[in-house]
Amino acid sequence: MRTLDDLDVKGRRVLVRADLNVPLDGETITDDGRIRASVPTIKTLAERGAKVIVCAHLGRPKGAVNPKYSLEPVARRLGELLGQDVAFAADVVGESAQATAAALQDGQVALLENLRYEPGEESKDDATRGAFAEKLAGLAELYVGDGFGAVHRKHASVYDVPRLLPHAAGGLITAEVEVLKRLTEDVARPYAVVLGGAKVSDKLGVIANLLTKVDKLIIGGGMAYTFLKAQGHEVGRSLLQEDQLDQVRGFLDEAAKRGVRLVLPVDVLAATDFAADADHDMVEATAIPADRQGLDIGPKSRELFAGELADAKTVFWNGPMGVFEFAAFSGGTRAVAEALIASQAFTVVGGGDSAAAVRQLGLPEDGFSHISTGGGASLEYLEGKTLPGLAALED
Repeated sequence: MRTLDDLDVKGRRVLVRADLNVPLDGETITDDGRIRASVPTIKTLAERGAKVIVCAHLGRPKGAVNPKYSLEPVARRLGELLGQDVAFAADVVGESAQATAAALQDGQVALLENLRYEPGEESKDDATRGAFAEKLAGLAELYVGDGFGAVHRKHASVYDVPRLLPHAAGGLITAEVEVLKRLTEDVARPYAVVLGGAKVSDKLGVIANLLTKVDKLIIGGGMAYTFLKAQGHEVGRSLLQEDQLDQVRGFLDEAAKRGVRLVLPVDVLAATDFAADADHDMVEATAIPADRQGLDIGPKSRELFAGELADAKTVFWNGPMGVFEFAAFSGGTRAVAEALIASQAFTVVGGGDSAAAVRQLGLPEDGFSHISTGGGASLEYLEGKTLPGLAALED
């Protein structure tokens, strides 16, 4: 995979596929982590005299213009972080984009409007996607892939454009791949993986693959209740995927057969409702009242999970332990994060809600070895899948 050092960028238009998919409250960015992660590559290219054209997506506008998903607030924040004005194109490949790209001087930066306003970006039809890719590639002379959070998507800006232009991986992608290789090749042991989040079904492939590689698999969050139910326990009104029970029983059997320590919560905070101010009690995980739902792991589970992580040499964490957005149910997620910070292990936070939780809870980002910008991409890599965006950059 070529890197920025392999490209002569001075005076040339460079299209950078970044991941700027940040949460917005109106026009206010509530977490700029992905923008900050994109800055080093963009800054390096600008300092080397490139005319930098950044493209990215935001949300799911489904191939239609929707002001709710405009990248204009992102252009302003990117400019603040770069310390220079960022020109903003009001479309993706139309007159505004073409004029904005043509007007760039060496060292200047522009951002195109939301890629997903264009139906061709996400099209399953190769010809439709390819036609859009040709227009996008026509804005530039070189391509740099740096949007790790999108490399598991076979989208025009990720997969097709690098096939049309001389290309290289940006610093963010090379750093992410290096970290993921440390989680899959010659891993320092004991190797522990902590998985949370809502649904087992979102992580079936990665659990199956990790059971062949890890020493400990710690399960929290909403997905834990399907594991508890698979063991025959009452889970009340907790999140449950009935259709995954047989699959989960298979995971429990496979873990036992392979000698993988599979750790589940021993107590939970069981609430009357899914609400920030819901009444709740700490109950044993094997005896959740029928009229309650688990919204976080309890104090004994927090202590158990921290203890299991204490001797690990490598830890990957993806998914919160509870509804961390509600202060009353954020303690489990905080406890896992603090256990990783206290650890001497190589610790990786697998993007998505886990990374958002670290920032929302005010925890030091430098307390972890690496915080990924791509939750879905990280999981698919660990699942052993070929990621289209990485495959395109390797050509």
